[in-house]
Amino acid sequence: MLFIVNWTAQPEVERQAAERFLQTRGAPPDGIRLLGRWHAIGSIWGIAVCECDAIEPLARWAHEWADLFMFDIKPAITDEQVGKMLAEDAQRQ
Repeated sequence: MLFIVNWTAQPEVERQAAERFLQTRGAPPDGIRLLGRWHAIGSIWGIAVCECDAIEPLARWAHEWADLFMFDIKPAITDEQVGKMLAEDAQRQ
């Protein structure tokens, strides 16, 4: 499954977050394929898209950073998947 991971933090943890990121590169645990990650300029906010077969590695990854960030994690589907779903729905109507 695909997931969109959004994180945010308060300015007072910026130094801690930067140090941990430099040490770990923010690498996800085994079981997660990181497809891309983007960081906003001027804030501690970002978004990642990842893929995993089970939710536990994703929960573990969020927990590892939970002392610094708040997370919003949502399942996602691709344009192709949405298109297929919409086409099937249109055929039923």
